[in-house]
Amino acid sequence: MSSSQRHRAAVGRVLLPAVFLSALSFPALAVQPLDTFSIRVAGYISKFDTQLRADGETVRGSDVDLDRDLGLDGDSTIGLISASWRPFEDHEFGISYYQDSFDSRRTLNRDINFDGATYPASATVRSEYNLDAYELNYNWWAANNETWALGPRLGLIWYKVELDLSLVVDAGGNQGGADFDRQVSADIPAPTIGGSWRWTPAEDWRLYAEAGYFKANINDIDADVTFARGGVEWYPWESFGFMLDYTYNNIDADADANRFNGHLEFKDSGIRLGGVYRF
Repeated sequence: MSSSQRHRAAVGRVLLPAVFLSALSFPALAVQPLDTFSIRVAGYISKFDTQLRADGETVRGSDVDLDRDLGLDGDSTIGLISASWRPFEDHEFGISYYQDSFDSRRTLNRDINFDGATYPASATVRSEYNLDAYELNYNWWAANNETWALGPRLGLIWYKVELDLSLVVDAGGNQGGADFDRQVSADIPAPTIGGSWRWTPAEDWRLYAEAGYFKANINDIDADVTFARGGVEWYPWESFGFMLDYTYNNIDADADANRFNGHLEFKDSGIRLGGVYRF
C-alpha cells in the first residue's frame, strides 16, 4: 500500500466514526402540525354500550341491553389500523378499520321479545355479537400555520352490526329449536360534520382534537350521531412515534330495513394506544 493510500485509509478511519456519531446526535426534524402521509397501528381499549330493540312483523320488540340482559360485555382490547394522506397542501383524507366480536350464554331474568320470538324468563339463551367499523374522513385545513392547523371536517363511520340469538333451553328445561333462532343485522352509517385541530407545542410533540355532529335519514336509518376525539403524539424519531387518544361516538337510530326493524342506541368509546409512521 502506498503512503497516499495509507493516508486516505487513516483519514477514513477517523472520519467515518465521526460522521456516524454526528448522525446519531443530530436532532430529528421538528414535527409539523400536518403530515403528507401517516399510518397508525394501535390497540383499541374499547367499550361498546348497546341497547337494541328488534321488532317483529306485528309485535314490537323488547328494549334489550346487550350487557345487562344477554351478558354481552363490550369491554375488550382490539386491533386497529388507520392511514391518512394529504395529496394537496390543505386537503387531507383518512381511513381506518377495526372489528370485534363476543358471545355469551345467559339465563334470562325477564321475558324478551326479539324479532318476533318470545324468550321467557328463566330460559337460557345463547347470543353472539359481531361488529365491523370503517372510518373515513376529510379535512380542509383552512388555517395552516407553522405550529398549528385548523379546519372543517367531514367524517363517516360505517358500522356493520350483527346479533344472533337462540334458545338453548326454555323455562321448563326443554331444548330449544330452530323456531327460536333469530339474526338481525344492519349497516349503520354515522356521518358527522365538525372541525379538526392540530398543534405542535414542542419539537417532538403534537396535540390534536376533532369533533362533529349530524342528524339524517340514510339507508332506511334515521340517526342522531355525535363524535369526538382528542389525543397526543410523541416522536422521539423523525418518522416514527407513539400515539394516545380517546374516542367517543354515540348513535341513536331508528331503523326500518329488511334485515333490521327497530331501534338502536350505540356508544363506541375507548382509548387508542399505538405507533405512528409518518413523513
